[in-house]
Amino acid sequence: MASVFQQASKAVAKGKRKADAADDDAVAAPIRRNKQRVLMLPSRGVTSRMRHLINDLESLMPHAKKDSKLDSKSQLHLLNELAELNNCNNALYFEARKREDLYMWASKTPNGPSAKFQVQNIHTMDELKMTGNCLKGSRPILSFDQQFDEKPHWTLVKEMFTQMFGVPKGARKSKPFVDHVISFSIVDNKIWFRNYQIVETDPGATAMAKVEEEQNGKKKSTSAKGEARQPKLVEIGPRMVLSPIRVFEGSFGGATVFENPEYISPNAIRHMVRKQKGNKYADRVNQQESFRTKKDRLKPRDDALSRNKVFA
Repeated sequence: MASVFQQASKAVAKGKRKADAADDDAVAAPIRRNKQRVLMLPSRGVTSRMRHLINDLESLMPHAKKDSKLDSKSQLHLLNELAELNNCNNALYFEARKREDLYMWASKTPNGPSAKFQVQNIHTMDELKMTGNCLKGSRPILSFDQQFDEKPHWTLVKEMFTQMFGVPKGARKSKPFVDHVISFSIVDNKIWFRNYQIVETDPGATAMAKVEEEQNGKKKSTSAKGEARQPKLVEIGPRMVLSPIRVFEGSFGGATVFENPEYISPNAIRHMVRKQKGNKYADRVNQQESFRTKKDRLKPRDDALSRNKVFA
């Protein structure tokens, strides 16, 4: 009886050791969960097109929380407090200037880094009238250009966009489906934003396959079926081009990590356009003045023996 008791006690001890080892492994390797949340808000003075763009981006990001407009454009440190109040660790702030220029701040709150972009060539979903459509709240596939891995500032921007536009699994208002692709491409040192729907079956190709089957005596047309099975990308919208301005070490400020030397502010561009128009007007006035002086110089003078004086 004692031997049976000893064997049972040994088995219990082994079971406890295995359970303790499993608990230690569970503590050592916890499950990593994506808990990214994005605070999205505009500034005062946004136009209707800018507002529609922000609404389209909000519909693509079910893990984003939209807040009311920010009154102050100089005290951007308030955005860190707003993000903390809304339990967000990312922030997208759209700043409008002069009701025609739009800037986008992308920041990792509260410690940074952050980046400032100028938003150009804005086209909303309603404006484009694309044929593509996707489920609202579905998770996207993020596609980045190969040039994002060539320079350090592009790599930093890629990591920030991955955490902001990538919808976490099980996020609020999200659906467990992946049916669209968000593409980020670098062309002329600018980021081109595009959104595409993944279409797995093309109705036109399947209809052509059926017609060919009927014409060929119900024979299987492998080529048409193969084309129909291949997934295709149909653009949905919205569109925009992000021109990088600066990358900061902190959140909405701090030391400058990268500054774009090719960037020209829209105020400088408008000043150059007005200056060119002023130069054209000055050239035209100078031409008129030179023509007037030349005409006065070549004007015939009245002599004492002229016909008008002799036969007066």
